[in-house]
Amino acid sequence: MNNKTWSGRFNEPVSELVKQYTGSIDFDQRLAKWDIQGSLAHAQMLHEAGLLSAEDVAAIKQGMAEIEAEIKAGQMAWSLDLEDVHMNIERRLTDKIGDAGKRLHTGRSRNDQVATDIRLWLRDEISTIQNLIQALQAALVDLADANADVVMPGFTHLQVAQPVSFGHHMLAYVEMLGRDFERMADCRGRVNRMPLGAAALAGTTYPIQRETTAHLLGFEAICQNSLDAVSDRDFAIEFTAAASLVMLHLSRLSEELIVWMSPRFGFIDIADRFCTGSSIMPQKKNPDVPELVRGKSGRVIGHLMGLITLMKSQPLAYNKDNQEDKEPLFDTVDTLIDTLRIYADMMRGVTVKPENMRAAVLQGFATATDLADYLVKKGLPFRDSHEVVALAVRHADSLNVDLSDLPLQALQTFSGLIDADVYEVLTPEGSLNARNHLGGTAPAQVRAQVARWRQLLQAQ
Repeated sequence: MNNKTWSGRFNEPVSELVKQYTGSIDFDQRLAKWDIQGSLAHAQMLHEAGLLSAEDVAAIKQGMAEIEAEIKAGQMAWSLDLEDVHMNIERRLTDKIGDAGKRLHTGRSRNDQVATDIRLWLRDEISTIQNLIQALQAALVDLADANADVVMPGFTHLQVAQPVSFGHHMLAYVEMLGRDFERMADCRGRVNRMPLGAAALAGTTYPIQRETTAHLLGFEAICQNSLDAVSDRDFAIEFTAAASLVMLHLSRLSEELIVWMSPRFGFIDIADRFCTGSSIMPQKKNPDVPELVRGKSGRVIGHLMGLITLMKSQPLAYNKDNQEDKEPLFDTVDTLIDTLRIYADMMRGVTVKPENMRAAVLQGFATATDLADYLVKKGLPFRDSHEVVALAVRHADSLNVDLSDLPLQALQTFSGLIDADVYEVLTPEGSLNARNHLGGTAPAQVRAQVARWRQLLQAQ
């Protein structure tokens, strides 16, 4: 019974089955570093508030340093009887320094302690994620720069639409990741608010100084309502939503890489170190990394749905349900970090096949819109131009040739406005260069965006 901090209230010990079911030490021990940080700041605040002696603070600091060393060395004996990381550390501290360890919990509850630890941990993990997003962006920017002049078919409905630069295509994902970075930064601001001092739910009768603790822990703000402080998990849901969007973006890119690597497309190749073979088919080279990223996106999105469902019916304030926030949140962080790290490495192992891309452009009448624009510039209304080009495409399709392969005389049967200069707009390269405006796919614009992103990444 003495192993329980609350056991005096009960007439019988908790059953072993309940211990197994309700214990969290198997997964929340990863919060140990941040639990110690929070406890040291809390102890310092108690001292400054006149609630803890200098001798007790010194003993707590020494004891926590020893416990942290034990944890790093793998020598900490975690006990299921003590339920979680917080009670394990507190009990170990008390065993080491006696009554000073028992005084540490003055003015706080496990409710605000847990909420504080998770925020401290997630704040640091978001910073790591932001750095990894930038590393992936840098890899994509380099790939875009090297392939600014490479023409490929742009698709709508997965049908050939218009020529685009491969570099332009890569920069589209850089833009997505840029928004992801912004969302993480915005989310981090709301994560970085301190619940410590809310105690169980109503605050505390001790003259605590929450501003002092917040300053010591580097929090930007303090949770203003004690009920909300201990029961809020919006920050975890918001982070998981932001993480889901990152995984969604990488899943979309993964789908394209998988399709492009297929011999039916043959647009790219992925370095062997990121692929696997088949146990029965010797010729196979499977894009396992992007396939697994595509699969893991569902895992992270599932965690988001789980956290939303976890919170949707909880009355104020803290409920044991909230123990279920940690595993999906931990797994979301682990999955996202692992995915971003391997993706940045993999994208530097992508080989582009320009000849195959250009050949694909010529198979889908990708410059049809350019021909329509050409006629509009000659004075034909756009709707009439659209109809003229549609008839020309139908004719070229019947001959199994591209528009650029049709003789001038044949093109002129569809409109007398067509002249010899039409072939300048019917080439894929001409189509790219014609879109030389902000946000366009012209190689000059791609290089301008590359320069812009390099400057932004260096400044962040």
